[in-house]
Amino acid sequence: MKIKPTPLKDCYVIEPAIVADERGYFYEKFNEKKFEELTGLNGHFVQDNISKSSYGVLRGIHLQKGEHAQAKLVSCLEGRVFDVAVDLREDSPTFGQWFGIELSDENKLQLYVPRGFGHGFSVLSESAIFAYKCDNYYNNGSEGGILWKDIELNIDWKLPAEAIILSEKDKNLPKFSERNF
Repeated sequence: MKIKPTPLKDCYVIEPAIVADERGYFYEKFNEKKFEELTGLNGHFVQDNISKSSYGVLRGIHLQKGEHAQAKLVSCLEGRVFDVAVDLREDSPTFGQWFGIELSDENKLQLYVPRGFGHGFSVLSESAIFAYKCDNYYNNGSEGGILWKDIELNIDWKLPAEAIILSEKDKNLPKFSERNF
């Protein structure tokens, strides 16, 4: 497993070592001990979530606030997504910056999104199965978010505007300048 820093503080891309032959492949998806040794961060996860979405679905930008904040380790098990992490930690040198990466069943990359970040993804393939490990339990009352098309953040979701499919909740999230995180 290789861990590569992103331009955002404490946010990492994880690239697995894949062993493949004519039978298929094997790789270690996550190793808590290696992750902690290589990053100095806690890699203990308590909840796993999976979502399935169609082409054009955009989920985000979401976060859990306060004592229910969550770090996430995200991956795409089937299909392709454009995954985005936004640093919302006001004391961070990368506050207000975002990083995006394509995650797919082919590249098998993962993104570690630390606590205090917003997160979202758009589906680039016909459908996608998306997985995320969380280091804290979900709490409905601690939800927060930022509008996906916030002008200040100016995220390119890699989809034509007419293809984007949003939930009602995501259509009505506040702008970055109206901080609710």
